[in-house]
Amino acid sequence: MIRIFQRHCQFSSNSVNKQRPGWFDREAIFDSFVKTFTKDVVYKAFYDITSGRDHFIFNKNVYIIERESGTEAKSFTSVLKYVVEQDYEDSDIIYFVEDDYLHKDGWVDILLEGVNEIGADYYTLYDHPDKYYLPMYEELQSKIIATSSIHWRTTPSTTCTFACTFKTLKKYIDLHLKFCSGTFTKDHQMFTELWSQGSNLVSCIPGYSTHVEANMLTPTINWNKLL
Repeated sequence: MIRIFQRHCQFSSNSVNKQRPGWFDREAIFDSFVKTFTKDVVYKAFYDITSGRDHFIFNKNVYIIERESGTEAKSFTSVLKYVVEQDYEDSDIIYFVEDDYLHKDGWVDILLEGVNEIGADYYTLYDHPDKYYLPMYEELQSKIIATSSIHWRTTPSTTCTFACTFKTLKKYIDLHLKFCSGTFTKDHQMFTELWSQGSNLVSCIPGYSTHVEANMLTPTINWNKLL
């Protein structure tokens, strides 16, 4: 079982100045995402009502939880606290998703495959392009892992779009909450700290999702065609 928790809002100071490709459209990205769901997926939307309720999500046939958060960090804190208080199976996969991530069809099977065959603590379907060109990663070494249909690599960090089992989330919940102070979640520092605590993170290659920023798209895939 994959339990998706996706955050939405009318306005976010965290993303308003990000450079987007010309084809960027949040509603189209959402509609594309929903079409990829299978019987293994349960979806819940978290909506921050701080900036109003004029949003496409209220016209969709999905379960919506409304919260008044005001900042990205408070929004993520609210979702984390909600999820960890639920009575889920330890083996359930919790997938936190931000509203500007586009997914390839088949991602559900890929994520299930990774969890079942690797047994890592954290997973991302986003193949970060910065890991290939930023000077800080020139000497980065990754372990390559082969599962039934795809390769994975260990990676130092990812964004707040990631997956883990419910058991893992409960184990590290205090650490996650620690990095939600301030206005924005310190995602890079969060995963760096998780690694130092003996945890790990893997990313599938090629990626099955992308952050839709003009210079941060998962490489080797024409993402525009998916919309």
